[in-house]
This record gives sequence, structure tokens and C-alpha cells, in this order.
Amino acid sequence: TYYVFNHVDITIHYHSGDETNGMHARLVAATLEPRRSNFQNDDIRWASRWDYILVSMPHSNIQWFSIMNSLVIVLFLSGMVAMIMLRTLHKDIARYNQMDQEEAQEESGWKQVHGDVFRPPRMGMLLSVFLGQGTQVFIMTFITLFLACLGFLSPANRGALMTCAVVLWVLLGTSAGYVSARLYKTFGGENWKTNVLLTAFLCPGIVFVDFFLMNLILWVEGSSAAVPFGTLVAILALWFGISVPLTFVGAFFGFKKPPPVQTNQIPRQIPQQSFFTKPVPGIIMGGILPFGCIFIQLFFILNSIWSHQMYYMFGFLFLVFIILVITCSEATVLLCYFHLCAEDYHWWWRSFLTSGFTAVYLFVYAVHYFFSKLQIIGAASTILYFGYTLIMVLIFFIFTGTMGFFSCFWFVNKIYSVLKVD
Repeated sequence: TYYVFNHVDITIHYHSGDETNGMHARLVAATLEPRRSNFQNDDIRWASRWDYILVSMPHSNIQWFSIMNSLVIVLFLSGMVAMIMLRTLHKDIARYNQMDQEEAQEESGWKQVHGDVFRPPRMGMLLSVFLGQGTQVFIMTFITLFLACLGFLSPANRGALMTCAVVLWVLLGTSAGYVSARLYKTFGGENWKTNVLLTAFLCPGIVFVDFFLMNLILWVEGSSAAVPFGTLVAILALWFGISVPLTFVGAFFGFKKPPPVQTNQIPRQIPQQSFFTKPVPGIIMGGILPFGCIFIQLFFILNSIWSHQMYYMFGFLFLVFIILVITCSEATVLLCYFHLCAEDYHWWWRSFLTSGFTAVYLFVYAVHYFFSKLQIIGAASTILYFGYTLIMVLIFFIFTGTMGFFSCFWFVNKIYSVLKVD
């Protein structure tokens, strides 16, 4: 039998002395008693080794409250979308298909912009690049959180989570190139070389430059948290050696898809819009509900990053991730439907920015967290906080915007594909 003596009980004996005679307390004896560790066989699986901590942690009630709050928002949005899809749209489509062409032209609403709803947007190149990168981030995040929930990524090893995310991002370059190229061709773009290069270098380049500058500050300050130079070279090698070629491969298949849908030669004039159907108010309102689903979970994530607390609630995080995707999709579809009813067919960029505006609320919350929860002193530490926060905000903006766009893309294709138009 083997024993590991990894704990000792130390008892220190002292005499208090007599302060009136100038005698201070003195140590008179000390005893040390070692204790052994007992190894006990248990039925707990390795993948569930953190469950007992999760059950007994003091924040579990807050986490369940966060989940219930998010589910209420999702149910509310789902009810609204179901009502529109099953009642309003069904009646509109049935009535519109029964009318003749002259009666249909006298109607108003989303049906009148069928010839312009697929008109290519301005700056379609930039939008397609963002959507390609957003698809890459979405798949990477989904697989990483799924593996963390299964117990393959230990919460005690923070580097494992980041390493898994970086490797997945590198290997998913094909999806970014394919989505970006296919959408760019849908927009009628022909400059495919610029599209591929921007997809491979724009967003990753911004993140890498920001990260390198923050790491340079850590080098100057002599911090042990600085990433070694060899690791940066390895990341560049993975980026240029694997991710960039895979992006070109994906773009090759994306540009082989059919040409874009035909639209009217003369753009339809957009009528005067009310305050709530104008672009800016709709975009600002669109990010409120998705942020309301995540702000409680965001507090624990920021604590893990900046207050050096261990984060092991990946089950909650994965569930909130799914709820965030659903909320972004449904909120954007609702606002897109209202704008189309107002005969405003500029939905491409608006659908992306509506859900992407959640990142602005994320940045505002990060500023509030900095001033209310942290006690950071010094210009270097402040620059590091906001520099890394901007990386997180950019990635979150691309991710949420992509979710909103593809939801509206599916919604618009669905409702206009069933209209009988001569």
C-alpha cells in the first residue's frame, strides 16, 4: 500500500507572558502531524469530473436565472415570428397570388418590392468578406464549445481552449472562402482576386496586428503573460501556410456557382419612412434583445479573463450560445419584415448590422465592467484591457452579424419564392 503525505497539521504552543513586567509572548513548543491521502474508487466519469463543482458553486442560481431569462426572450420572439409566418404572410401570399397584375400593382407592402429585393447592395465586396469570416467564426465556436461540454478541453488548462479554437479557425479557411466567393458572385462581383485576398487577410490581419501590439506592450513591461516570439511565428506559419491556401480552395468552388438573380432595370423609389422603419433606429433596437440574453453570462466570462477565476460552466455557455443564435436570427427577421412592409428593400447591410449592433452593447458593458469591477492603474494596463476588448468586440460583431444576415437571406428567399410574378 502506498501513501502520499501531502497534508500536515501544525500546532504551535506559546506562552502569553506578562506585559506588566515587560515579558512578551514566546514560542515554547511545536508539533507536526502528517496526514495521508486515501484513494477512493468512484463511478464518476472523467468527462463529468467538474459536475460536483458546478452543482455546489454559489453562482448556479444566477446561471439558471440567466437561462430562464434568455428562454423567455426566445419564446417571445418565436411567437412573433410564428404569427407572422403562419398568419400574416400566408394570407398575404394567398391574396396576392389570386389577384391579376393590375390589382396587384395597386397593393402596398412587401409584395411590391419583389423586383428590387435582390438588387446587389453597395460595398458588396466588404459584406461578402465579413460573412465569410463570420461563417468561419461560427463553426469554430460551435465545435470548440461542443468539445468543451463533452469534457475534452479541461477548464484547468486555459491554453487548451484557445489552442483548439486557433487550430479549428485555421482548418476552416475553406468555409470562409466558399461563402465569401459565392455571395460576392451573387452580388454580381467580378473582381474575385481581391475578394479572396480580403477574405484571407482583412479580419485576421486586424486581429493579429492588435494582438501583436498588445503583446509588444507586455514585452516592454517584462510580463510573463507575453506570448513568446516563437509562438507568434508558429501562428503566422499556420495562417499563411494552411488557412490562406484553404481559403483559395473554398473560393474556387464558390465562384463556380450560378450567376445572381435578375432584378428590375430601374430601381423602385422607396417611400417616406417613419421613425421606427428608418435604418438607424431599427439597427439600434435590433441588438437589445440578443444582448439581454448574454449579459449575465458575459459577467462570468469577463471575471474569468480579467479576475483570474476558473471558468468551467461550458454547459451553460453552450446553451447561451444557441439561444444567442436563435435570438439574433428571430429579431433580425422581424425587423426585416417590417422594413419590407414599408417597401424598403435595402435589407442586405441592414440585416447584418441589426444583429451585429449587439457588439456595440458588448463594448459598452466592457467599459462599465472596467470602471466598476476592476482596479486597473497605469496606462499600459488600460491599453491592454481595451486592446483585447476590441478584438473580442470585432469577432462578436462579425459572428452576430452573420447570424442575422443568413436568417434574413433564408426568410427573403422563402417568401418571394412562392409569389407568382409575371
